[in-house]
Amino acid sequence: MPTRKDLKILDDVAFDVLPQDPTPSLDEIAKQPDVEHLSSPKFAPQQPETRLRIVVIGSDAALSAVLTRLMRADNLWAEIGFVPVGPSTAAKNWGLPADEAAALELALTGLVNPAPLIRDDVAVAVAGSATITNWEPGEITGEVIVDDHVLIRHEAASKAPRRGVYGARLVPMLDAPGIAAVIMDTPLPGEVPSRSLFPRPSGSVIPESFSTGRAMQAGGPSLQIRVDGISRKRKVERVTFYRHLRDLQIVRP
Repeated sequence: MPTRKDLKILDDVAFDVLPQDPTPSLDEIAKQPDVEHLSSPKFAPQQPETRLRIVVIGSDAALSAVLTRLMRADNLWAEIGFVPVGPSTAAKNWGLPADEAAALELALTGLVNPAPLIRDDVAVAVAGSATITNWEPGEITGEVIVDDHVLIRHEAASKAPRRGVYGARLVPMLDAPGIAAVIMDTPLPGEVPSRSLFPRPSGSVIPESFSTGRAMQAGGPSLQIRVDGISRKRKVERVTFYRHLRDLQIVRP
């Protein structure tokens, strides 16, 4: 995982390429009367004379760290190539080659194909997926809403059932509105108390629960939030994921 010190180079090189951003700021975009920034993803309006392409070779969590740094510095105009190392939900979502050499060739020479960037309320970018579960192993107690659709409204059973309501999983979409979410009916890997009790794979989902929206909110007495497998250090009572005002300039087919 890249550290904050490792990622400082991104700020420096972005400033070298684009010392002053002539386009509207995030605050100015948010105040616009239209909703153009919520439609299909678009190419970045910034057009510096020198293109900046950043190639991330690593896990979804490492990619999330890079995207988070760029988002917080408002440098999402930079092009992003990705070469996954190990299993990658982001690579599957974007249709990237499974072969590492082919993925690297695409990351270096392919064209940008914008996609929505999904973030949470503490400004962490989602590269591949995020989950909302109970802090303690077991079913979730709480409510999860996607836009105006109630995805989950549930109180955990005293004894964990074989199939229940264990939380919600979201992945970024390739187009508007931005978020696709489903209910998980088994615990995540590592949270299964007994394999004999859970014949289904860990973290399996209910396809019929599929919902889409621009935002997903959750509330409950004790929630655990994971972004690309990395958990927040503390439990929360509420969380929001939503589409960022800038789109991701990802290199993909």
